[in-house]
Amino acid sequence: MIAGVEIILPCLDEADALPAVLAELPPGWSVLVVDNGSTDGTAAVAAAHGARVVVEPRRGYGAAVHTGLLAARSELVAVLDGDGSLDPAVLGPMADAVRAGGVDLAVGRRVPRAGAWPWHARVGNALIAALLRTRGVPVHDIAPIRVGRRQDLIDLGVADRGFGYPLELLLRAGAAGWRLHEVDVAYRPRAGGRSKVSGSVRGTVRAVRDMGRLLAAPGFS
Repeated sequence: MIAGVEIILPCLDEADALPAVLAELPPGWSVLVVDNGSTDGTAAVAAAHGARVVVEPRRGYGAAVHTGLLAARSELVAVLDGDGSLDPAVLGPMADAVRAGGVDLAVGRRVPRAGAWPWHARVGNALIAALLRTRGVPVHDIAPIRVGRRQDLIDLGVADRGFGYPLELLLRAGAAGWRLHEVDVAYRPRAGGRSKVSGSVRGTVRAVRDMGRLLAAPGFS
């Protein structure tokens, strides 16, 4: 494994957003784009802007993240959406917290700007986060930005390959006694394209449904 942090960007049709996203990432960090079946040239755009690209044809956020973890080459990895909605300026402090040894997983807590977070997505997220806190997992968001040690994340054994991946990760981390560190992150309107989850009531319902199944699953309920 190499030193430093590698940023994993799970992407589905993010060709419009990627140039701005890649330009904002911390300089000198390796970038791995996982193309999750895009039809808009996402992989070509990523490669043209200096990112390493791997392909995960099986659709699903969890599938893309897992493939990224397996392909990553750094001890520490960051996972960030490729749509430009999350300010990557927090990645440095998040990585520092994990590297210092007092934190096993740094996660983001979205602070939304106007127009960035539809009410239906915000309500669904708040409900799931509240249920997590009743189970001793001290988070206020199920945000798609995190930093941790690559091998530890793989060994955690997250099995969900869809929208439920971030929740299962937190549930397993809590059950394993991981020390979590939540950091505020600016949440902005996406740089291009349309959200696959929060952009519609249907997407939000699907995500909450997947997460609800996890919360009711044996071992997590």
